[in-house]
Amino acid sequence: MIYAANFKTNHTRQSTKNYIKELQSKLDSKKPEDKIYIFPPLTALDAFEGDFSIGTQNAYPVEKGAFTGEIGIEQLAEFNINTILIGHSERRDTLGESQEEVAKKFAFFREQGFEIIYCIGESLEVREQGIEAVMEHLISQFEGIDTTYNNFIVAYEPIWAIGTGRTASVEEISQTHNSLKKIVDKALLYGGSVKGTNIKEIASIESVDGVLVGGASLRTETFLELVLH
Repeated sequence: MIYAANFKTNHTRQSTKNYIKELQSKLDSKKPEDKIYIFPPLTALDAFEGDFSIGTQNAYPVEKGAFTGEIGIEQLAEFNINTILIGHSERRDTLGESQEEVAKKFAFFREQGFEIIYCIGESLEVREQGIEAVMEHLISQFEGIDTTYNNFIVAYEPIWAIGTGRTASVEEISQTHNSLKKIVDKALLYGGSVKGTNIKEIASIESVDGVLVGGASLRTETFLELVLH
């Protein structure tokens, strides 16, 4: 299983350092084959070492240059970071990243050999139209994306289940993941209000290869509830 923690705009440099130190002290108990990813805020990126990978929540598709408020390859290389989240719904919907921009970013970081966790998801309005409408929408989010890229993980996050406390049902997750697996044969994470009380149920779904976690990842103990379930 893959366990990815997305801190979003939470934690400081010091609290991230404390978090990772505490996390690493407990990771001896995890299954050897399980993989851990941590995505701190940009100000807390550092060359942390341990049984996990540190990734960036965002970066601009450039080595360096005149792009105020962004970071590029030069800044990430300082900390040996080569993992990135691309296409998260909050980048798409709140910050206005178009599919064209997302695809451009994907292509750039693919050329750099980055490990990419690529996010897709649908709104409640689309979900209520049924699985065919859901799949049509999700497939549109692969436009311009090289789905054959080796270093590529897909994260399915229904927007209506992110941070709402509402989790997609086992049937909804299973049906959607099974349909996605027919299109993109890559590791497939589920994200959307994953927590200690539902991780066993979600992890037991055959087509779920891991989870991308927001709120439940912000405290070491709640993230470990998932990793060590």
